[in-house]
Amino acid sequence: MGSATGWGAAAPGHDPWRPPPPCPAIELVIVTTPDLPTQYSPADVETKTYERWVSNGYFTADPGSGREPYCIVLPPPNVTGSLHVGHALDHSIQDALVRRARMRGFETLWLPGLDHAGIATQNVVEREIAKEGLSRHDLGREAFVERVWRWKEESGGKILAQMRKLGDSVDWTRERFTMDPGLSRAVQTIFKRLFDDGLIYRAERIINWCPRCLTALSDIEVTHTEDEGELVYIRYGSGDTEIVVATTRPETMLGDTAVAVHPEDERYAHLVGKRIELPLTGRQIPIVADEHVDPEFGTGAVKVTPAHDPNDFEIGRRHSLESIVIMDERGTITAHGPFFGLDRFEARPAVVAALREQGRIVREQRPYLHAVGHCSRCGTVVEPRLSLQWFVKVAPLAKAAGDAVRDGRTRIHPPDMAKRYFDWVDDMHDWCISRQLWWGHRIPVWYGPDGDMVCVGPDEEPPAGYTQDPDVLDTWFSSALWPFSTLGWPDETPDLARFYPTTVLVTGYDILFFWVARMMMFGLYAMDGRPPFRTVVLHGMVRDQFGKKMSKFFGNVVDPLDWIARYGADATRFTLLRGAHPGSDVAISEEWAAGSRNFCNKIWNATRFALLNGAVSTGLPERERLTTADRWILSRLQTVIAAVDAAFEEFEFAKVCDALYHFAWDEVCDWYVELAKTQLAAGGEVAENTKRVLGHVLDALLRLLHPLIPFVTEELWRALTGRESIMIAPWPAASPELADPAAEQEIAELQELVTQVRRFRADQGLKPSSRVAARLNLAGTALAPHEPAIRSLVRLDPPGEGFTPTARLEVGAVTVEIDTAGAIDLAAERRRLEKDLAAARKEYAQASGKLANEQFLAKAPAEAVEKVRRRAAQAQEEIARLEARLAALSG
Repeated sequence: MGSATGWGAAAPGHDPWRPPPPCPAIELVIVTTPDLPTQYSPADVETKTYERWVSNGYFTADPGSGREPYCIVLPPPNVTGSLHVGHALDHSIQDALVRRARMRGFETLWLPGLDHAGIATQNVVEREIAKEGLSRHDLGREAFVERVWRWKEESGGKILAQMRKLGDSVDWTRERFTMDPGLSRAVQTIFKRLFDDGLIYRAERIINWCPRCLTALSDIEVTHTEDEGELVYIRYGSGDTEIVVATTRPETMLGDTAVAVHPEDERYAHLVGKRIELPLTGRQIPIVADEHVDPEFGTGAVKVTPAHDPNDFEIGRRHSLESIVIMDERGTITAHGPFFGLDRFEARPAVVAALREQGRIVREQRPYLHAVGHCSRCGTVVEPRLSLQWFVKVAPLAKAAGDAVRDGRTRIHPPDMAKRYFDWVDDMHDWCISRQLWWGHRIPVWYGPDGDMVCVGPDEEPPAGYTQDPDVLDTWFSSALWPFSTLGWPDETPDLARFYPTTVLVTGYDILFFWVARMMMFGLYAMDGRPPFRTVVLHGMVRDQFGKKMSKFFGNVVDPLDWIARYGADATRFTLLRGAHPGSDVAISEEWAAGSRNFCNKIWNATRFALLNGAVSTGLPERERLTTADRWILSRLQTVIAAVDAAFEEFEFAKVCDALYHFAWDEVCDWYVELAKTQLAAGGEVAENTKRVLGHVLDALLRLLHPLIPFVTEELWRALTGRESIMIAPWPAASPELADPAAEQEIAELQELVTQVRRFRADQGLKPSSRVAARLNLAGTALAPHEPAIRSLVRLDPPGEGFTPTARLEVGAVTVEIDTAGAIDLAAERRRLEKDLAAARKEYAQASGKLANEQFLAKAPAEAVEKVRRRAAQAQEEIARLEARLAALSG
């Protein structure tokens, strides 16, 4: 039947989200698979399966294959890191995409690697040597860097081993590290090109500075929190030129070079242009008008300290103000006077006390909550500091990055995230790329004895007697090259020619600016206007089931390795993917992980049942030889294949999971397997055909599930088909000729009848396991041929002699009469019903009470009121049902 088996190749196309040209036929080796154990044990399967995948080379890309390429470069985790729940989500999404692409016939490359994580790694090693009573300065730069490399070899890369536990199908033969020789060559090459093009420069600017780590920080390395401080109102000047400013950092007044007010603030119009005395210093400073000032903050007048505040620095540039540095790199006051040598936080109360003594303190507002930046590595309060640093001139690069998304060369998914991207690239400030560390890519600039400067390329040598710049590059600089440096750039390699631009980037929306925009800038610059990826897929943060951000403080942090140990990698992955909507945060809970484990077990049990009953995956019988149930499940399979493909196209992983979960559990396991039991019991051709249909459906279902839950599907598929690996099996293709609306309608009627009879049995107090006699009036309906299956599904025996019905149910044209005599303990059933009735009446009373409360109706949201109304209506229906049932028992 050709593609009816779901093994047909996809149609040609060049769009990476359309099927590739037909791939060469894959020869599947027949293997002998032992009988399945009664229960699925992930621990017994996962490690050995993963190692077999690796050793067989299934993950290894071949740039010369001729197939349509599909490439993802893994966002490189820090070498210091371990697998956290955010990684697990990110990797599960990427693996699902890569595994599906591989099955669809693409030449897939998922390239793994690690980031050297400059400041984080240096801090780790500094803590290690501190245990020996040493500092990095005791060792010296060369010995310290050698020590970091040794630590990296011994302890780094732990996360790579953990990725194997999750099932990441990455190409381990191409593993990269941001300080590998090849990647270091790429860093030096692009720095030299940018420098020669005038896009890298050295200048004094305000940067984020950590007084403990003694380095500049990128914005992403600064964590902002609402801290409790005080807002101090200080009187500057005197008499007619008196003006009051408000500040949270009074110690920085020692470096003030102006007071600023808004140009349209009439309160201060008469003071603009005048000079006043700065308290404690005796210096005269001007009052300037600048639109940056917020008239609503404090008094509407602000102190301007250009050397210690980024906004003040810009005001200073606009008004040609002097920048006075009043503290050193450790946060110690260097301004001469009584505060010299004090730590910045010691100086703060000392300055306030001195001002109070002079009668300069007008008001102190405390507590005052305000945003304070902290070093994300050590927690130290960050100090904005004027410093001589290296910068990238981003304007032309950022414009190119914006244009690439606007003209469709790269698309951002979900599309509404593009606005956030444009907000950043259209208003990007020059990027500080130098760090005062020893671990990282050394800035390739050398200084001569006469103060001259030369930038040295990777194949060049510095002039004799020149000294290299001591700083290293921001980690994000080398990470920005990741999509092409990992493929061999600046050399023209087969990998670069074949796999660039990469197909998809999957990452969290929180680093859209810090990493994605920078990769776009450098990729377009280095690769002749070709962006580094065709699609950027953004996901959200992982939260608990209540929507709370995960943190140690809340005690709700999930360790994915713990879940993998307890529930298996498949259950962990499925739990994460089932909540993954594009651009939205992902809620998870341990209860859902247990549910995902149960789902894997359900698939296991269904396949085991099929194998025990002789199911085979050897193609389908002719359509006219199939039963209605067979035609129904095959028709439903085609719909599900189409739905899964459509959801994958839009990166709707939650929809993929939901469609497959309900098809597998509700339709295959709960309905078709149960209907198949009757057909298998019938023997003959019906039974043989059922074995082939059941085998075919499970074969396709396992392949559809494989990208999500790879381990259990591999084990089951090998057992079902006897073939080598599901990884190299083709992706199922929908077969429209198998769609059968008539069969679907007929089985829908059967399902409705069975559901109503089950509910009726429960209302009658019949135990689910008890068999009772019943008369089914199916004559003249489409369900007549299904009587044996219906009786089996609802445990109804044919009526015998003396059959006397005690209850009657009508479902459409079907009448069901049941003899419940002797099957029910009337006293126990009455007690159960009375208990349920009391609960229903209590629920109704509570809901009705709320609806009678005028304040609730006036203040509660409309959806909350509607929810209570529904509760009241449902409780009322339940009361009527239970009262009727009790009356029937009494009669």
